[in-house]
Amino acid sequence: MKHKILIADDEAEIRQLLKLYLENEGYEVIEAADGAEALRLLSSVKPDLCILDIMMPKIDGYQVLRKLREQSNIPVLILSAKDADSEKILGLNLGADDYLSKPFNPLEAVARVQSNMRRFYSLGSGAESKQLLTAGDLSLDPETCQLKKDGAPIQLTSVEYKIMELFMSHPGKVFTKQQIYEYAWGEEYIIADNNIMVCISKLRSKLSDDPSAYIKTMRGLGYRLEV
Repeated sequence: MKHKILIADDEAEIRQLLKLYLENEGYEVIEAADGAEALRLLSSVKPDLCILDIMMPKIDGYQVLRKLREQSNIPVLILSAKDADSEKILGLNLGADDYLSKPFNPLEAVARVQSNMRRFYSLGSGAESKQLLTAGDLSLDPETCQLKKDGAPIQLTSVEYKIMELFMSHPGKVFTKQQIYEYAWGEEYIIADNNIMVCISKLRSKLSDDPSAYIKTMRGLGYRLEV
């Protein structure tokens, strides 16, 4: 069965370009020209990944992402002409998995789609059945990709899941930013401090009201899970 990709962008040329390259890789592509249509398709078609433009009519991409994250954790690739760090951080804070600035190379866009799809949909589907990970009051089920705290589920993005999988496989071990990035994003680490800091901050807020709980910053070294 083909994976469905939703491209939400008000520029028809960009949608057509991405559609051409993605269909060539075997994906089924659905298009939305504005934020309202994107929300409707996200609800009715339930795509496997969303490429989401920020500046769209009716409802902008940030609002679409915020509403999407209330009900789904599918991978979201933000696509925007805004390439400032503050814009990227806002998108990541709202739950985006990746960010691509316009103008972009369509081959890079396809590579990022494939990377996010592989990371998200291969979780727990390996040849070996992975065991439940536990650390203090936290439990992580690799089969269902579900994190729980005292039995209550915590919704994670695919990147957040991979970070927790790394930490909970080795509680107390210090991981460098490079190790975290290459494990969670599945690609070579190239100055991605903002991405890591934002994801760690989001995880901390999901795990506890106390930002110093669970994930500890080891200054000059990296991060570790402490339970």
